[in-house]
Amino acid sequence: MSAVNVEELEVVPGFEHQNLQGQAFQAASEDELREALEKAFDYRGDVTITLKNGTAVEGYIFDRRNGPTLAESCVRLFPKNEPKKISVAYSDIAGLAFTGRDTAAGKSWEAWVRKYWEKKRAGEKNIELKPEKLD
Repeated sequence: MSAVNVEELEVVPGFEHQNLQGQAFQAASEDELREALEKAFDYRGDVTITLKNGTAVEGYIFDRRNGPTLAESCVRLFPKNEPKKISVAYSDIAGLAFTGRDTAAGKSWEAWVRKYWEKKRAGEKNIELKPEKLD
């Protein structure tokens, strides 16, 4: 059995997490709405969905269903400060904003390793990197 040379292993770039916190999207076209909702699904914080009737729903999107039409597509979310899940049809959405703190921002494997080595170089022993408290 030969030893593995890690320098020769194929390296695939990681997923670059886009900083969306604070951004807002208006549903100018069906494609733009679908793209914004895909980003909202990948976002690890709350979003505020503005409905065409003028009401707003804030919460965490945990699922989306892409159908052939906007009326047959929906996002499912946990509304902020409410115990039940709701479903919103894409056809009812006028826009959305990334209003909550993105809990995944800056939390890549590379960032964790960098913090580890900074502590190691500083001479720390028994290094423990603990996760941040979520709000």
